[in-house]
Amino acid sequence: MIGASTGPSWADVLSEGRLPAFVLICLAVWLYAADSLVTTTIMPSVGRALGGYAYFGWATAGYLTGSVLAGATSGILALRLGLRTATAAAALLYAGGCVVSAVAPQIFAFVAGRVLQGIAGGWLAGLSSVAIGLLFADRLLPRVYSAISSIWGVAVLVGPLLGGLFADAGAWRAVFWMFAAQGAIVAGAARVMLPAREGAVAPTAVAWPQLGFIAIGITLIAVSDLAGDFTRVAVLDGLGAAALLVMLRLDARRTVRLFPPGSGDPRTLHGAGYATLFLLYVATMGLTVYGPAVLQTLRGLSPLAAGYVVSAEAVCWTAVALPVAGLAGQWPNRLIRLGAATIFIGVACCAAVFDGGRLPWVVMASGLIGAGFGLSYAFISQGILGALASEERALGGAGIATIRLTGAAVGSALAAAVANLAGLAHGFSVPAARTAGVWVFLAALPVAALACLSAWHMSRLGAVREVVPS
Repeated sequence: MIGASTGPSWADVLSEGRLPAFVLICLAVWLYAADSLVTTTIMPSVGRALGGYAYFGWATAGYLTGSVLAGATSGILALRLGLRTATAAAALLYAGGCVVSAVAPQIFAFVAGRVLQGIAGGWLAGLSSVAIGLLFADRLLPRVYSAISSIWGVAVLVGPLLGGLFADAGAWRAVFWMFAAQGAIVAGAARVMLPAREGAVAPTAVAWPQLGFIAIGITLIAVSDLAGDFTRVAVLDGLGAAALLVMLRLDARRTVRLFPPGSGDPRTLHGAGYATLFLLYVATMGLTVYGPAVLQTLRGLSPLAAGYVVSAEAVCWTAVALPVAGLAGQWPNRLIRLGAATIFIGVACCAAVFDGGRLPWVVMASGLIGAGFGLSYAFISQGILGALASEERALGGAGIATIRLTGAAVGSALAAAVANLAGLAHGFSVPAARTAGVWVFLAALPVAALACLSAWHMSRLGAVREVVPS
């Protein structure tokens, strides 16, 4: 973009001894990103092998719920154990969860394994956010987050390929053995690549009441999958949303907090940022959870092909995030607004083309959602952290992961409720898949519209201010 000012270089990001920590952050992100993409691709095969179509969405919602509860405590875990020990322990727990999923004889054992993976993955994601907030200055954040987006891009190329090959070969269990080995590798790498910041921190309390309301809220929304009619689904979803709002109000009054002060108030800059991220993730999870299953059922695509169609979201996220990462001045605020609007258009296009449109249009619709995140995600995160005092950055960084994962868990549960109402609870039939391919996205449009309003409000507050070189 002609005339746009640029921020720091990649050399600035990796200088002053930050390279090892940066590499470890990328390894942890890779583990989380590749797991989600591979599992999305193989889930139809898992459903056919283990049964329990009504619980199809629980594998994702359970994983994300575990991620939320663990990610919310990642800042405290880092303070108590240090980043090195905490990251190594989380990676080893992740490997154990993979083993449980690999040997699961039925759907409930598989979901239990996914919950364990989610707990460990939430710690890894949260610890990565904590490390970014503590080790990198504000001016370096767009570059760091664009690098994370590029890791997702690599996972996009490799994840569906691995998942598709294993699913086509009828060997989906081998995927989890492979990731168990990678978890062990990340644990070993953490002992070498992260700085020793052990001890010297007094034990810190955990915000159990707030975490309890998060768990209650997500569980109520997840249970609505099985309600069987619209009224019961609406009531359970409403109660789940109320529990999450109670959590925010409770957090504002507690001494031990999940979020920095003012996070539940959309009139604050970081409060508006958290609200925008939450709404964007709620609106877009239907594509991740049900996109591959609908494509395989309606179009006869292989798991490999369906995975790559849906992964257009992550490809476009990376392709867009890297060029805009260095933009400064007024561009970040403009891109926050443009990104949210692009996601809204992408969700609307998915509703229009997923059930019967030509495949290139489906790829385009998925790509629009990813492009919207690529335009806005790094700058929303930069705005949140930049609005916080230095002593609140660790909590704020963990809060980004908590909000992102909570939004994804809620979005997965809502998508599952809509899909089950459409008939997918009884199996992946063509009529049910055709109905779900429309309504999973139509139901998300009001949420995407609210995300656009929240993004506009955040940018009006001056989300990202131009950094004047010293």
